[in-house]
Amino acid sequence: MKLGILGGTFDPPHNGHLMLADAASRQLQLAQIVFIPAKQPPHKLGEPISPLKARVAMLERALHGKPAFVISMLEAERAGPSYTVDTLRALRHDLPTRAEIFFIMGLDSLENMPTWRQPDEIVKLCKLAVLKRPGYFADLDALEQKIPGVKKAVVFVSGPELNISASEIRARAARGESIREFVPRAVAEYIEQHRLYRIA
Repeated sequence: MKLGILGGTFDPPHNGHLMLADAASRQLQLAQIVFIPAKQPPHKLGEPISPLKARVAMLERALHGKPAFVISMLEAERAGPSYTVDTLRALRHDLPTRAEIFFIMGLDSLENMPTWRQPDEIVKLCKLAVLKRPGYFADLDALEQKIPGVKKAVVFVSGPELNISASEIRARAARGESIREFVPRAVAEYIEQHRLYRIA
């Protein structure tokens, strides 16, 4: 069994998330991809984020009709910040021993991984399915010096070079501009209906 994990704030979930999941699913022959919305992302402490209920509602709309893409509330139900290493430990505990976990991330996240909590433990718990992103270069030899075992854990995933960021989508929505080319239609409708990200 091969399982993909895609964590994030999903504020909002956008086409980049879905294309990354599609590419990883196809190329790594994953049985399922589990989307895990963070309740309290450690790297965004103090930053305003949308209520968890709204982010999950958008994610449900984004994944509608994709039975291999499911949502886990594992991090949402846990107290405190959402650390990847804790999530992976919990998943590993619940999964069969032979199950392979692929933690899906962008190249920018891989570059920042030395700042994560216990990155050396993360690479023991899973493989890293990394999508290359424009403007980012992975120096795996340098990363290996900081996180022993990371080179063996990395599996590169190729996909369309999309430069979509949730922060830009929020900024466009705040200005009242259309975001429909960046998010699934049902997500755009939810944002418009609930006036998410609007300043006034």
